[in-house]
Amino acid sequence: MSSKRRVKERAVIQDSNRHRASGPDEVDESELRDDAAIGRAMRGSLIVLGCLVVAGAAVAYALSRPEPALPVRESELAAVEMRALPTVELPTAKFTDITEQAGIDFVHNNGAIGDKLLPETMGGGAAFFDFDSDGDQDLLMVNSKDWPWDDASDRSGTSSLYRNEGGQFIDVTSGSGLDVPLYGMGAAVGDFDNDGLVDVFITAVGENRLFRNRGDGKFEDVTAAAGVGGDEDRWSSSTGWFDFDNDGDLDLFVCNYVSWSREYDQSQGFQLVGGGRAYGRPQNFEGSYPYLYRNEGDGKFTDVSESSGVQIRNPATGVPLSKSLGLAICDFDNNGTLDLIVANDTVQNLLLRNDGNGHFTEMGALAGIAFDSTGAARGAMGIDVTSFRDRRAMAVAIGNFSNEMTALYVTKAGQMQFFDEALSTGLGPSTRLLLTFGLAYLDFDLDGRLDLFCANGHLEEDINRVQPSQHYEQPPQLFWNAGPEFGTEFLAMGEPQVGPDLLKPMAGRGATFADIDDDGDLDVLITASGRAPRLLRNDQELGHHWLRIKLVGDAKLCNRDAIGAWVEVAVGDEVLSKQVMPTRSYLSQVELPLTFGLGESDNVKNVTVQWPDGERVELGPLAVDQTHVIER
Repeated sequence: MSSKRRVKERAVIQDSNRHRASGPDEVDESELRDDAAIGRAMRGSLIVLGCLVVAGAAVAYALSRPEPALPVRESELAAVEMRALPTVELPTAKFTDITEQAGIDFVHNNGAIGDKLLPETMGGGAAFFDFDSDGDQDLLMVNSKDWPWDDASDRSGTSSLYRNEGGQFIDVTSGSGLDVPLYGMGAAVGDFDNDGLVDVFITAVGENRLFRNRGDGKFEDVTAAAGVGGDEDRWSSSTGWFDFDNDGDLDLFVCNYVSWSREYDQSQGFQLVGGGRAYGRPQNFEGSYPYLYRNEGDGKFTDVSESSGVQIRNPATGVPLSKSLGLAICDFDNNGTLDLIVANDTVQNLLLRNDGNGHFTEMGALAGIAFDSTGAARGAMGIDVTSFRDRRAMAVAIGNFSNEMTALYVTKAGQMQFFDEALSTGLGPSTRLLLTFGLAYLDFDLDGRLDLFCANGHLEEDINRVQPSQHYEQPPQLFWNAGPEFGTEFLAMGEPQVGPDLLKPMAGRGATFADIDDDGDLDVLITASGRAPRLLRNDQELGHHWLRIKLVGDAKLCNRDAIGAWVEVAVGDEVLSKQVMPTRSYLSQVELPLTFGLGESDNVKNVTVQWPDGERVELGPLAVDQTHVIER
C-alpha cells in the first residue's frame, strides 16, 4: 500500500474516533485536563494556607511564651511565738436546793389539760423585791390559771407573795391584794409614785394589772385609774420600769408577744412528726406592738407608744414586727437617756435609741444586734446587759432557741456597734443544743468578774420522741468568767464545781437572783412552766470579800429606787461598774441592791455614784463585807 493511502486511512480513523468521543456518554479529555489542573491548584492553596497558619501559630507562641520561672530560693522562716494561756482552775461554789426547806410551796399553773395552747408553755416569771421595807428580799411568784372554758381544777390561779424572814419565806398571799386570778406571765417592780414603797405590775394574757403598795403589807389594784391595763386581746410578756424622759418618775415599757387567740391557735392544726397535737410555732402568728406608758406624776399614765416611735412595722407587709419576750434597758450611747433592747422570737431584735426628746429610733440592724452572724433572725427569749472587760465594753447576752447559740453581742463603751463574740468567748458551743429562756449576769464567786447563769427547758413535752437530741427538761448552766487574759472567757461549771442540785434538768423559764440570807453572795431562783420553781442557795466558801450598795433617790431629783443609776467601785487597780436595773432575764426582776465581788481585796479605794439625773458623787472608801444604804 502506498504511503498516501496509509495517511488517508489514518485520517479517516481519527475522524471516526472524534465522532465517538463526542457522543452523549463520553468525556472530553480536555475537560478532564482542566479539572485536574484546578484540583492541583486548590491543593496547593490549602498547603500554602496551612503553612501560613502554622507559621502564625509559631509566631504567636513565641510572642506569648511566659518568661521562665525564677529559680526558687529558700529563706529561713521567722520563729513563731506561741501565746501560752495561763493555767486556770475553776472555783468551787456549791449550790443547794432549799425550795421546800425555805417554805416555798408554789407550783405554777399553766392551765394545760392537753389542748396544747401556746401560752401554756411560755410562763412564768418571778421577782425579788423588798415589799415591806425591812431590808431583806421578799419574793413574788407570777402564776397563770385554768382557762375559763375548761372545768375548774384544784390548782391555784393567783400569784404568790412570800415575805422573807431571815432566809425563811412565809406565804402572805391571802389578803395581800395580789391574790387576783389572771393568766399572768411576768412582773416589774418599782416605786412609780415615789412614796418609798415598791409597787408591782403584772403582765398577762389579757388585761395587765398595776398594784400600788399601800405600806401595810397590802396592795391596791389601781390599773383602771392609772390607765395601764392594755387591750384585753393582747398577750404581754416581759416588762420594766425606767425613766425614759428624765423627769424624776418611773415610766413603764411592756413587751407584747404574738397576736393570739384560742380559736386561731386550734385552727392551725399543729402536729408532731408521727402524730399528736403540738404547740404552735410563732411564725404562724402575727406580731404585736409594745406599750410605752409615760408617768404623769399624779397616779396616771399616758400611752405614748405610737408617738414615741416604739411601734415598729414589718417593712414588707406593714403589720406589727415585734414578737417580744425579753427586755434590757441601758444608756448605750452615753447621751444621758435610757435605750431599749427588745429580744424578739423568730424576727429581728430591736435596739430603740432614745434621743432624749421623747422619741426612739429603731437601729437594731444598723447596730449589728438584730440578727445572727449569717443575717438570720433567731428565737430570742431572755436578755441581760452588763459593763464588760474593765468598763471598756458593754455585753448583751440573749438566750435563743435550741440549736441556736446564746448570743453575746459586745460593743465598745459609748458606742452602738455590736459584734457577736459567743464563739470566741466559749459561750456559744456550750449553749447551742439547749433552749435558753432566762439568763442573768451575776458574780457568784465574788471574784469581781460577772459570770452568766442560764435557765433552760424546751417547749414541747414530747420533743424527745421527735428529736432524740432534745429533752423537755434541760439542765441549767452556770458559766464562770475567767477574764479576758484567758483564751476562753466563759467556762461551763460542772457538778464537781457547783454540785448536782443546780444542774438537775427542769423546764426552766424565768431566772432571778438576790442575797436571800444576807451572807454577801447571790442566790438563784428558777421558775418552771407548770411545775415547782427551784431556789438554790449559794454555799461558796472561797473567802472572797464583797460590798453591797443600796441606793435611795431623792424624789425631787430622781426616782426613789434610783433605777438607771451607776455605781463604780475602785478596788486595787480595777474599777467595777454596775447599773441599778431590776429588769433582766425573762419575765423576771432581780433585787435592787448591787453586789460587788472584791476577790482577795479587803479594802475599797473609792465608790462613785452617778445618779439617774447625771450627777456624780464620790463617797470615798467604804467598809467591805457590808451593805451600805446611800441616800441622795
